[in-house]
Amino acid sequence: MTTLLMTPADAPPTEVTLSDDELDQLLDQTGAEFIAGQLKEKSMGAECEGTGSELQGMLWAFVHANRLGRVFNPATPYRCFPNDPRQVRKPDVSFVAAARLPAGRLPRGNMTFAPDLAVEVISPTDKYEDVEQKIADYRSAGVRLIWIVNPATRSVVIRRFDRTCAELDEAGTLDGEDVVPGFTCRVAALFV
Repeated sequence: MTTLLMTPADAPPTEVTLSDDELDQLLDQTGAEFIAGQLKEKSMGAECEGTGSELQGMLWAFVHANRLGRVFNPATPYRCFPNDPRQVRKPDVSFVAAARLPAGRLPRGNMTFAPDLAVEVISPTDKYEDVEQKIADYRSAGVRLIWIVNPATRSVVIRRFDRTCAELDEAGTLDGEDVVPGFTCRVAALFV
């Protein structure tokens, strides 16, 4: 059973107890994430959604053509966080290598293992500390490569599991490194 705090606008939080199945159904219906016992709505807006879709399409075409694994959209729930096993995050784009899929198949519900690549597209409503918490959560789960895509600055920050990082402006080329080997795309191509 999961207890969650629901906070409608201008109202005190209300505790609600849900089974795992009820929580999963609620997350599917709302598109929200479940962080620290609270539903957190993911709000992207058209520009961010378009940027994420552009990257997802390019990544999917490359991964599919080379049979490297699977690419997932922002509706895909990951429940793989050692510090909070009930936590559910939904990266805007994610990739899992074929060799890491249990028995070569997709799970029916939540992904219970971390993606190899997690992408977050920064929306105008995202707070810096929330983005940094997502990065910390992804690292705690073992995500090897994180791309933080910012349509406002037309840039991508690359964060790696080994804590190295880089930043690319729109003249740069995004590289899948050893996580999505062979994948490259011009950063400017994400912001059409």
